[in-house]
Amino acid sequence: MTQTLWQTSKTGLTIKLRVTPKASRNAVTGVYTDANNQMSLKVSTTTQPEKGKANKAVIAILSKRFGRAKSDFSVVSGQTSRNKTILINGDIDDVKHWLIPALKEIEHG
Repeated sequence: MTQTLWQTSKTGLTIKLRVTPKASRNAVTGVYTDANNQMSLKVSTTTQPEKGKANKAVIAILSKRFGRAKSDFSVVSGQTSRNKTILINGDIDDVKHWLIPALKEIEHG
């Protein structure tokens, strides 16, 4: 199932997120499956969804969780939505090398 969480792009990989703002903690909390069986990574943030603050918080959470620089991540769609697409910049094979094991760990709790 991990492969359905990411897709290749010209400059790296993209992952879909389902973000919960104003949560009780900042964390990557698992995998979300919508009514159409589309999978997203669940991320919760304590930040309010105003003026891009939640997007910045999400990038910080992903950076910390995956042990990568904040500059490796950018929101490419869904800036004002709970459903976002994040681009992870970098060599595709390098990103797969660290991302896929991390996603498997998240999927299996």
